[in-house]
Amino acid sequence: MDYLHREQDKKALILRLKRVEGQMRGVQRLIEEDAPCEAVAQQLSAARRALDKAFHSLVGCLIESRLSATGNAPAEIKQALEILSRYS
Repeated sequence: MDYLHREQDKKALILRLKRVEGQMRGVQRLIEEDAPCEAVAQQLSAARRALDKAFHSLVGCLIESRLSATGNAPAEIKQALEILSRYS
């Protein structure tokens, strides 16, 4: 089983999730204040994208861990993670 072992990865993921948490509080506030549906939808979409990025970041850590175990060069790992990040 794989885990997040690097502190910088843990901290980055926690910070991303805290931003999503803030976005969700903002969505709740919009709903409570009877904001237009389009504004709520826009913020929900942004939060969903942020969660997707958090997921892809986690998957990136897994990929890095697995590629490192196979002995692939660090440049190949970095390139794979950049592609994942760019298109997520």
